Parts: sequence; structure tokens; C-alpha cells
Amino acid sequence: QVQLVESGGGLVQVGSSLKLSCTVSGFTLEDYAVGWFRQVPGKEREGLGCIKSPDSHRYIKDSWKDRFTITSDDAKKTIYLQMNNLKPEDTADYFCATSWWSGPCLPLDHQYDYWGQGTQVTVDS
Repeated sequence: QVQLVESGGGLVQVGSSLKLSCTVSGFTLEDYAVGWFRQVPGKEREGLGCIKSPDSHRYIKDSWKDRFTITSDDAKKTIYLQMNNLKPEDTADYFCATSWWSGPCLPLDHQYDYWGQGTQVTVDS
């Protein structure tokens, strides 16, 4: 059974850093893409970036390239979203998702089949 569990969210101050984790089980990371998404209640979910094993191809949308990084530890079956210089507008629920993927990954939420329950990030100004 495919499962994804996010962790690492919380309340932080403006300018802080936070590292979210997505621990997966029930499948091997090879040939699967793992994407990171976020959603503010009442707004559409937005894709932040993704990573795909085994070549560790990764993609971050331009809007966040200067502040967000995606890495993976395949041995721990965990994918990370490092967020730096957090701003109040980064306040949202953050989700990871996965799906079998051919070629370079993209954070297109409708193409991901399995989702975690999310972790909340609040950036206090």
C-alpha cells in the first residue's frame, strides 16, 4: 500500500528556515516522481517542485528557486523540502505526492496518484 507521511511543519517567524520531510512506503522510489505542493484554504493547490529517482532529476518552479530546495535520501525513503527566508505568504498546508513517472518530473497535481495528509506551515510576521 502506497503511503506518504509529511512532517516538519509548524509555526515560524518571518525569515526563518524550515525543512519538511515526506517519508514514503509501499513502493520503491525508482521511476517514481515525488512532488511537493501547497494549498491555502479556499485557494487552488499549487505545485512547488518535484524530484525523480534514480537520477535525482529535480525541478523547482521559478517562483521558488531562490528559496526552496528538494532533496532525497533514498535509503531513508524520505524526500525533503528545504524552505529558506520564509514569508507570511508561504503560510499553507504542504503536501507531498507520488506517481510513476516517465521522463523528467513536473509538479502537475492532476498527474499524481497518491497523496500524503499534509503538514501545516504558518509564518508569523
